[in-house]
Amino acid sequence: MLKRIKRLLQRDERGITGLETAIILIAFVVVASVFAYTVLSAGIFSSQKGQEAIYEGLEETRASMAVRGSVIGYGCNATDSNNSTNKSTLWKIAVTLTNTLDGQAIDLTPAWSGGATSALAATGNTNVCIVAYADQNQYIGDVAWTLSWAGKNDGDNLLESEEKAVMYIHLLNYQNATHCAIGNNDVGLINSFANCPDAYDTVTFEIRPETGAALIIERTLPARLDDIMDLN
Repeated sequence: MLKRIKRLLQRDERGITGLETAIILIAFVVVASVFAYTVLSAGIFSSQKGQEAIYEGLEETRASMAVRGSVIGYGCNATDSNNSTNKSTLWKIAVTLTNTLDGQAIDLTPAWSGGATSALAATGNTNVCIVAYADQNQYIGDVAWTLSWAGKNDGDNLLESEEKAVMYIHLLNYQNATHCAIGNNDVGLINSFANCPDAYDTVTFEIRPETGAALIIERTLPARLDDIMDLN
């Protein structure tokens, strides 16, 4: 009798052990499923972020500009505000710009016109493309610039595929038949005669479109500042 009861108890123990094993196995399966789902979700999220980064980088590249050809510098004998002192200096540069890649137009609406043989005049427009200037003496965060086009142009101020925009970046204003370093809070120009760049000075222009990467142009001025110079 006792042997029979013992055999029944042993059978029950084997059943309990099998049930515990099944529970543990199910727990492992559930944990593995949750872990696999987490890893899969993280992988999909990383892939989406990587794709977004690629598209953002491509969009920024499409909205960027490149220099086509030489950077031309224009020298002059500038005067102080009293027209009493002359100084050979750089008064503007001309740079030809094109799109880095096709696909996105770049707004180059100028806020100024003139400046070559007449004083700069406001166009009434607001420029979204900003040009900064820096040398060893100063930094101007929004220097004056004017615009013209070379070759193909559809009549607007948007730099588009196959178009070439010639940007003239001014450092001095034209006044009294000469280029003069005068204080003017309305125009981003050099307003101190002593700060006009000299021979061997390094000048830096940073062209910042509304979107896209900034274009940095850095040149060292030659020993002789001619009326027209190739700064390459």
